[in-house]
Amino acid sequence: MSDTQLHAAAEQNDATLVTQLLTDDAKIDARDSNGATALLRATHANAVDSARALIEAGADVNAKDKIDDSPYLYAGARGHLEILKMTLAHGADLKSTNRYGGTALIPASERGHVETVKTLIEAGVDIDHVNNLHWTALLEAIILGDGGSNHRQIVELLVKAGANVNLADGNGVTPLQHARSAGYSDIEKILAAAGGR
Repeated sequence: MSDTQLHAAAEQNDATLVTQLLTDDAKIDARDSNGATALLRATHANAVDSARALIEAGADVNAKDKIDDSPYLYAGARGHLEILKMTLAHGADLKSTNRYGGTALIPASERGHVETVKTLIEAGVDIDHVNNLHWTALLEAIILGDGGSNHRQIVELLVKAGANVNLADGNGVTPLQHARSAGYSDIEKILAAAGGR
Protein backbone atom coordinates (compact mmCIF):
# COMPACT_ATOMS: atom_id res chain seq x y z
CA MET A 1 0.00 0.00 0.00
CA SER A 2 2.74 2.45 0.95
CA ASP A 3 4.34 1.92 -2.49
CA THR A 4 1.12 3.05 -4.22
CA GLN A 5 0.98 6.03 -1.86
CA LEU A 6 4.59 6.83 -2.71
CA HIS A 7 3.75 6.95 -6.44
CA ALA A 8 0.76 9.20 -5.77
CA ALA A 9 2.70 11.52 -3.44
CA ALA A 10 5.52 11.76 -5.98
CA GLU A 11 3.13 12.69 -8.77
CA GLN A 12 1.39 15.30 -6.59
CA ASN A 13 4.76 16.87 -5.71
CA ASP A 14 4.25 16.21 -1.99
CA ALA A 15 7.90 15.99 -0.95
CA THR A 16 7.04 15.89 2.76
CA LEU A 17 4.83 12.83 2.30
CA VAL A 18 7.42 11.21 0.00
CA THR A 19 10.05 11.57 2.72
CA GLN A 20 7.64 10.28 5.38
CA LEU A 21 6.70 7.22 3.30
CA LEU A 22 10.36 6.41 2.67
CA THR A 23 11.00 6.66 6.42
CA ASP A 24 8.08 4.23 6.87
CA ASP A 25 9.82 1.72 4.58
CA ALA A 26 8.08 2.34 1.25
CA LYS A 27 10.28 0.75 -1.44
CA ILE A 28 11.95 3.65 -3.22
CA ASP A 29 12.13 1.96 -6.64
CA ALA A 30 8.85 0.00 -6.47
CA ARG A 31 7.09 -0.25 -9.85
CA ASP A 32 3.50 0.55 -10.82
CA SER A 33 1.55 -1.48 -13.42
CA ASN A 34 3.42 0.31 -16.24
CA GLY A 35 6.78 -0.44 -14.67
CA ALA A 36 7.25 3.17 -13.58
CA THR A 37 8.98 4.07 -10.32
CA ALA A 38 7.79 6.91 -8.09
CA LEU A 39 10.63 9.02 -9.51
CA LEU A 40 9.45 8.44 -13.08
CA ARG A 41 5.90 9.38 -12.06
CA ALA A 42 7.28 12.57 -10.48
CA THR A 43 9.22 13.25 -13.68
CA HIS A 44 6.10 12.77 -15.83
CA ALA A 45 4.39 15.44 -13.71
CA ASN A 46 7.53 17.65 -13.62
CA ALA A 47 7.12 17.48 -9.84
CA VAL A 48 10.49 18.96 -8.93
CA ASP A 49 10.25 18.86 -5.11
CA SER A 50 9.22 15.23 -4.85
CA ALA A 51 11.75 14.28 -7.56
CA ARG A 52 14.46 15.98 -5.49
CA ALA A 53 13.37 14.13 -2.33
CA LEU A 54 13.45 10.79 -4.16
CA ILE A 55 16.77 11.41 -5.91
CA GLU A 56 18.44 12.58 -2.70
CA ALA A 57 17.13 9.45 -0.98
CA GLY A 58 18.81 7.34 -3.66
CA ALA A 59 16.09 6.63 -6.25
CA ASP A 60 17.41 5.07 -9.47
CA VAL A 61 17.47 7.81 -12.15
CA ASN A 62 17.99 5.15 -14.85
CA ALA A 63 15.14 2.77 -13.89
CA LYS A 64 13.13 2.10 -17.06
CA ASP A 65 9.40 1.43 -17.36
CA LYS A 66 7.77 -0.97 -19.83
CA ILE A 67 8.27 1.44 -22.75
CA ASP A 68 11.94 2.12 -21.94
CA ASP A 69 11.46 5.57 -20.39
CA SER A 70 13.60 6.41 -17.36
CA PRO A 71 13.50 9.58 -15.23
CA TYR A 72 16.67 10.76 -16.98
CA LEU A 73 15.46 10.01 -20.52
CA TYR A 74 11.97 11.41 -19.94
CA ALA A 75 13.26 14.62 -18.32
CA GLY A 76 15.58 15.12 -21.30
CA ALA A 77 12.90 14.42 -23.91
CA ARG A 78 10.35 16.72 -22.25
CA GLY A 79 12.72 19.54 -21.36
CA HIS A 80 12.12 19.13 -17.59
CA LEU A 81 15.41 20.89 -16.97
CA GLU A 82 15.57 20.94 -13.16
CA ILE A 83 14.86 17.23 -12.88
CA LEU A 84 17.24 16.51 -15.77
CA LYS A 85 20.07 18.34 -13.98
CA MET A 86 19.38 16.35 -10.79
CA THR A 87 19.49 13.04 -12.69
CA LEU A 88 22.78 14.08 -14.31
CA ALA A 89 24.24 14.90 -10.91
CA HIS A 90 23.13 11.49 -9.60
CA GLY A 91 24.51 9.04 -12.11
CA ALA A 92 22.34 9.34 -15.23
CA ASP A 93 23.53 6.82 -17.83
CA LEU A 94 24.35 9.03 -20.83
CA LYS A 95 24.46 5.95 -23.08
CA SER A 96 20.97 4.73 -22.17
CA THR A 97 18.43 4.83 -24.98
CA ASN A 98 14.66 5.12 -25.35
CA ARG A 99 12.35 2.77 -27.25
CA TYR A 100 13.46 4.33 -30.54
CA GLY A 101 17.09 3.60 -29.76
CA GLY A 102 17.78 7.29 -29.20
CA THR A 103 19.61 9.12 -26.42
CA ALA A 104 17.91 11.93 -24.46
CA LEU A 105 19.56 14.44 -26.82
CA ILE A 106 17.58 13.30 -29.87
CA PRO A 107 14.01 14.03 -28.66
CA ALA A 108 15.24 17.16 -26.87
CA SER A 109 16.59 18.42 -30.22
CA GLU A 110 13.44 17.45 -32.09
CA ARG A 111 11.18 19.23 -29.58
CA GLY A 112 13.17 22.45 -29.54
CA HIS A 113 14.34 22.36 -25.90
CA VAL A 114 17.37 24.64 -26.28
CA GLU A 115 18.56 24.69 -22.63
CA THR A 116 18.08 20.92 -22.36
CA VAL A 117 20.19 20.36 -25.47
CA LYS A 118 22.88 22.66 -24.06
CA THR A 119 22.82 20.77 -20.73
CA LEU A 120 23.05 17.35 -22.40
CA ILE A 121 25.90 18.44 -24.68
CA GLU A 122 27.80 19.77 -21.63
CA ALA A 123 27.13 16.48 -19.82
CA GLY A 124 28.86 14.64 -22.66
CA VAL A 125 26.05 12.80 -24.45
CA ASP A 126 27.16 11.29 -27.78
CA ILE A 127 26.23 14.00 -30.29
CA ASP A 128 26.29 11.73 -33.34
CA HIS A 129 24.35 8.81 -31.85
CA VAL A 130 22.11 7.28 -34.53
CA ASN A 131 18.70 5.94 -33.47
CA ASN A 132 16.62 3.09 -34.95
CA LEU A 133 15.24 5.46 -37.61
CA HIS A 134 18.84 6.19 -38.71
CA TRP A 135 18.51 9.75 -37.42
CA THR A 136 20.88 11.81 -35.27
CA ALA A 137 19.94 14.74 -33.02
CA LEU A 138 20.94 17.08 -35.86
CA LEU A 139 18.71 15.28 -38.38
CA GLU A 140 15.74 15.23 -35.97
CA ALA A 141 16.12 18.96 -35.22
CA ILE A 142 15.80 19.60 -38.97
CA ILE A 143 13.36 16.88 -40.13
CA LEU A 144 10.94 17.10 -37.19
CA GLY A 145 11.66 20.70 -36.18
CA ASP A 146 9.87 23.76 -37.53
CA GLY A 147 12.92 25.69 -38.72
CA GLY A 148 12.21 28.40 -36.14
CA SER A 149 14.47 30.13 -33.64
CA ASN A 150 14.69 27.22 -31.16
CA HIS A 151 15.60 24.65 -33.78
CA ARG A 152 18.07 27.06 -35.39
CA GLN A 153 19.78 27.55 -32.00
CA ILE A 154 19.86 23.78 -31.47
CA VAL A 155 21.46 23.21 -34.87
CA GLU A 156 24.07 25.87 -33.94
CA LEU A 157 24.74 24.18 -30.59
CA LEU A 158 25.12 20.74 -32.17
CA VAL A 159 27.40 22.06 -34.93
CA LYS A 160 29.54 23.99 -32.40
CA ALA A 161 29.80 20.84 -30.29
CA GLY A 162 31.25 18.99 -33.27
CA ALA A 163 28.27 17.14 -34.72
CA ASN A 164 29.07 15.44 -38.03
CA VAL A 165 27.14 17.71 -40.42
CA ASN A 166 27.37 15.17 -43.24
CA LEU A 167 26.04 12.15 -41.34
CA ALA A 168 23.13 11.23 -43.62
CA ASP A 169 19.87 9.46 -42.77
CA GLY A 170 19.07 5.87 -43.80
CA ASN A 171 18.29 7.05 -47.33
CA GLY A 172 21.57 8.90 -47.72
CA VAL A 173 19.99 12.37 -47.35
CA THR A 174 22.26 14.79 -45.46
CA PRO A 175 21.18 17.42 -42.90
CA LEU A 176 21.94 20.18 -45.45
CA GLN A 177 19.75 18.50 -48.09
CA HIS A 178 16.91 18.16 -45.55
CA ALA A 179 17.23 21.83 -44.51
CA ARG A 180 17.28 22.94 -48.16
CA SER A 181 14.20 20.91 -49.14
CA ALA A 182 12.31 22.22 -46.08
CA GLY A 183 13.23 25.80 -46.99
CA TYR A 184 15.08 26.43 -43.69
CA SER A 185 17.60 28.90 -45.15
CA ASP A 186 19.07 29.98 -41.77
CA ILE A 187 19.79 26.37 -40.84
CA GLU A 188 21.08 25.74 -44.36
CA LYS A 189 23.62 28.58 -43.91
CA ILE A 190 24.84 27.20 -40.55
CA LEU A 191 25.36 23.74 -42.07
CA ALA A 192 27.03 25.05 -45.23
CA ALA A 193 29.42 27.18 -43.14
CA ALA A 194 30.33 24.03 -41.19
CA GLY A 195 31.17 22.14 -44.38
CA GLY A 196 27.79 20.54 -44.94
CA ARG A 197 27.19 19.02 -48.35
